[in-house]
This record gives sequence, C-alpha cells and structure tokens, in this order.
Amino acid sequence: MRILDKYILKEFIGPFLFGVCAFTSVFVGTGTLYRIANLINQYGASLWAAARVLILALPSIVVVTFPMSVLLGSLMAFGRLSGSSEIIVMRSGGQNFIRLAMPVFIAALIISLGTTAFNEYVVPKANNAYNTIINEEITKSVAPATQDHIILKNIKGSDISSLMYARQYNAESKELRDITIQEFENDVLMRVEKADRADWDGEKWVMHEGVIYDVSVGQEAARTMKFRNQTLPISQKPNKINAAQQSPDELTIRELQEQIRLLEENDVNTNKMKVEMYNRFSMPLASLVCAFVGAPLGLQKQRGSSSIGFGISVVVIFIYYTIMTLGNALGNGGKIPAGIAAFLPDIICGIAGIYLVYKKSK
Repeated sequence: MRILDKYILKEFIGPFLFGVCAFTSVFVGTGTLYRIANLINQYGASLWAAARVLILALPSIVVVTFPMSVLLGSLMAFGRLSGSSEIIVMRSGGQNFIRLAMPVFIAALIISLGTTAFNEYVVPKANNAYNTIINEEITKSVAPATQDHIILKNIKGSDISSLMYARQYNAESKELRDITIQEFENDVLMRVEKADRADWDGEKWVMHEGVIYDVSVGQEAARTMKFRNQTLPISQKPNKINAAQQSPDELTIRELQEQIRLLEENDVNTNKMKVEMYNRFSMPLASLVCAFVGAPLGLQKQRGSSSIGFGISVVVIFIYYTIMTLGNALGNGGKIPAGIAAFLPDIICGIAGIYLVYKKSK
C-alpha cells in the first residue's frame, strides 16, 4: 500500500469510527433506552435483564449505522483534504480522483462483506436472545389459544433435519392442523409428509390420516405411502411451541430460504420474508454505495467544507432510508418483486454515486 493510500485511509477511519459511535448512540438513546425504561416501569425488569437487553440490541443497530458511518467518513475525509487544498496538490501530481478514492472504496467493500457475515452469524442469534429475555423473563407473555402458520424445526449438528409447517395450532386441545413436514439428510430433501392433524399423546406428537412422499431419487415422488397414525418427527412439547416461533429477523438466510419454500408450498404469502432475506444483502451493500456518494460530495470548492459534512450525511441518509421504507412497503404488499424492493435504494443511490464519481474524475 502506498503512503498516499494510507494517508487517505487514515483520514477516513477516524470519522467512520466516530460515526459508528455517534449514530449508535442516537439509535440507542431514542429507541432502545426508552423501551428498556418501559420494561422496568411496567414489568419490573431487573437491572441484569435490562443490561442484557441493551447489549443484545446493539448488533442489529450497529449494522444499520455502518452505511451512515461510511458516508460520513468519506464526506469528512475528502472534505478536509479539499478544504486544505491537498486534493489539488494530489491531482496536479497526476492522480485521478478515482485512484485517490480507491482506498475508501476498498475499505467500504470490506465493510460491506464483513457486515454481510455479521448479519448472518451474529444478528439473528442476538435478536433471538433479545426476544427470549423480553418474552420469557420480563413480560412473561402468555401464548394465545390458537395460532396460525406454525413452523417448527429440528437441528442435527449445523443442518436442519426436519422442518414442519402447521396451518393452525390449538393450545387448549394441543392439536396441530393441516401439517406438512420436510425431512432432510445431509441437507438434501428426502421425504415430505402431509397430514390432516396431529395431537399430543402426553409423550409425543402423533399425526393422523396422512401421506408420505419419498423424494430421495429426485424432485418427483418415487414412492407414496398412506398412514393412519404416524409419529411426528418434531421434539417440541406443547408448552414450547410458542417459544419456538421465530420472527424473520431471528433467522439466518438459509433458514429464511427453507421457510419461504415450505410456506409457498402451502400457498402462504411470503413477501415480507423475501424482502427480509434480500435486505440481508442490500443493507451491507449500502456501505459501498455510500462511499460512492460520499467521496465526490466531499470535494467542495470552498474551504472549511468538512464542517458541513455531517449535514450532508443527514440529508443523504434521509433520502436513502425514505427510498428503502417505500421499497420495502411496496415489496411487502407484493406491488413490486421483493428483490427489486430491497435493492431499490442501492440501485438509485448507486447510479447517483457512479455519476458523481465520473463527474469528479473528469
């Protein structure tokens, strides 16, 4: 890495880290702390539970602040270099703007890739633990008598061994209705079981009046077998079914894909889950997009331009998240495809960023 690259990267890292801390503090102060205070006042949550809720809320917040911080970092870095006329010296030495901005673009790409991994392996687990503490330890939520669209899974090692969907669950009669089960071996679908109902006999779930489809040789069922009674390959007891239900933000991308496929086979609308799945990629990509927008915007002609960097960041962030909110709403409602809905802000802001970079490089 050349000395000039290190110099520009150093100018970027400081404001970026400041942005992560500042924006995270804003989100925590305006939302998370308010909810924790309500949990303490309304349910008498202990300080230990409140502290854990605060810590577990941070991963999902930090992911959102990364694009904002990249935008602020690139704006402030090139704003300072422009304000002190260092950019003029660098460009008069034969350096193209794209070449000067390349360290920031590469850093933003690394941040995007790291955020994708963080969003996959850390955030879902943190969200699950967060909701578990609130629902089971603090609010002690009581499950409703009936629930629709129940999904249960068994995990063997790191693989899903079975995935079950029930259209309805009655907690009073301990009965599942309209059941579909997918069984996997080494992450390959082997059998599909369907049954009208299943009930709890005190030790296990028993399905009644169903069919088993053996799909181990291909997509088409090779063998079919009907049964009157069959043990349901799910280990959750009736009192654990409510706790086993997970919201989309508690699932990994792979788990989202499996649930979407299972729900679509039962004619259930999955638009929201699809938008959530694509957001796992579009949100990290926003860091790279913000670097393309922020770097050229930082090149202001007037001195002291770095002082308005934060203000420009707020405006760009507002535009980005307005487009994201609109796109997600349209995607959830099925007005536009889920993939387009999730990537709409990246597409629009990315085109604007590429245009700005091209314009500044001329």
